[in-house]
Amino acid sequence: MTGQGKEDRTGGLHWYAVYTKPRWEKKVAKNLGDKGIVSYCPLNKVVRQWSDRKKVVEEPLFKGYVFVRVDSNAKTAVKTIDGIVNFVYWNGKPAVVRDEEIETIQRFLSEFQDIEVESLDLQVNAAVVIKKGILVNYKGVVLEVLGNKAKVLIESMGV
Repeated sequence: MTGQGKEDRTGGLHWYAVYTKPRWEKKVAKNLGDKGIVSYCPLNKVVRQWSDRKKVVEEPLFKGYVFVRVDSNAKTAVKTIDGIVNFVYWNGKPAVVRDEEIETIQRFLSEFQDIEVESLDLQVNAAVVIKKGILVNYKGVVLEVLGNKAKVLIESMGV
């Protein structure tokens, strides 16, 4: 997310994150679509085990959030959609999410399944172990922490 919350002077479309009521992410995305508003609710394919079967279900990757793509004039209309609590704000303005960040989430979800989002307090030079995915059990060292991103050196791979 960009911190500025700036919009261009042409009133162009930007991505914003909105808070939803608990467990309303898919409903909010549908409600937005019904009103002709472009939205993105990243869904994570997760294997769930019941007593009699396993099933792959789609769950929101970011619980309580949906992304909307609107111009500055449509923000008021977005807040009237059933299930939306408010925009995510930064410095008193709705925070703009860069197109590249949405595209990164989409690419990531096309490559990986059954992922879990965790909030971590990572420090540079901290030793880490990948917990899930194709790199499970690989060990690495945190090289850099920038906001909600971290660069990790996975020594055995040289990356």
